[in-house]
Amino acid sequence: MIVALAGGVGGAKLAAGLARVLPPEDLVIAVNTGDDFEHLGLHVAPDLDTVMYTLAGIANTETGWGRANETWSFMEALEEFGGPTWFRLGDRDLATNVERTRRLRAGDTLSDVTRDLCARLRVRHAVVPMSDDPVRTVVHSDHGAIEFQHYFVRDRCVPRVQRLEYRGAESARPSPALRAALDRCSGVVFCPSNPYLSIAPILAVPGVRDAIDARALAVSPIIAGRAVKGPAAKIMRELGVEPSALAVARHYRGVVRALVIDRADATLAPAIEAFGIRAVVEDTLMTDDAARERLARACVATLERT
Repeated sequence: MIVALAGGVGGAKLAAGLARVLPPEDLVIAVNTGDDFEHLGLHVAPDLDTVMYTLAGIANTETGWGRANETWSFMEALEEFGGPTWFRLGDRDLATNVERTRRLRAGDTLSDVTRDLCARLRVRHAVVPMSDDPVRTVVHSDHGAIEFQHYFVRDRCVPRVQRLEYRGAESARPSPALRAALDRCSGVVFCPSNPYLSIAPILAVPGVRDAIDARALAVSPIIAGRAVKGPAAKIMRELGVEPSALAVARHYRGVVRALVIDRADATLAPAIEAFGIRAVVEDTLMTDDAARERLARACVATLERT
């Protein structure tokens, strides 16, 4: 059984690939909740929803977030009233967040709600939050301390990052399903999600890093010095790290035993292996379902061999 750590579009794509090659009993997808925040009185969980919608086959592939075939009546009405529209919730997506918030206020855990939402959308593989306790990524920048969604969506990643904080992580606990999966899994896959914004908050939850115990494989989200999607490369530079697959290997040193890199970065393999990390060269750009499945099969085969 494999545990996949995921967040955002890249994580959702590989999670979908793994779901195509592994039966439900052999895969648990643990999702970053450091991006969660309260907006319009609702508990919004962007990464959980991106993974859930992708596995359900209803993700909006054009925007990379939200649901396909979306309508925007709510946002249009909110704009008429002068309400905050910088974070856009489509009508269908709004229903997800309303129901999640209703259930949480009634006393259910985020794990309970996520499981039931996935069941309603006929997602067969387990999608679990990293924790039921609140952990929030805070970007400390030249504009001060900013909640992650304000940095990412409202401010369009313009502020210069000085450091990242995973507020609440020190007192959080792994979700019960993640803790149980880590106890019995044969390997862990770090999806090609942002190492600092998506994977690091999961590893910051006490007990998760130790439970992985070097059983992990990571897929680099950096190809030829550039992020496939999102601000990973920008953040790395601002933190004094030149973005590359080698830098990803250095970041994960001690917690992963293998790193899957793109063929464009094949020349970096010897330097990566000098860290004691096996370098696996594959086509890592997931342009369609077939590419997702190929990469997923390569990850599973690598875990079996190492």
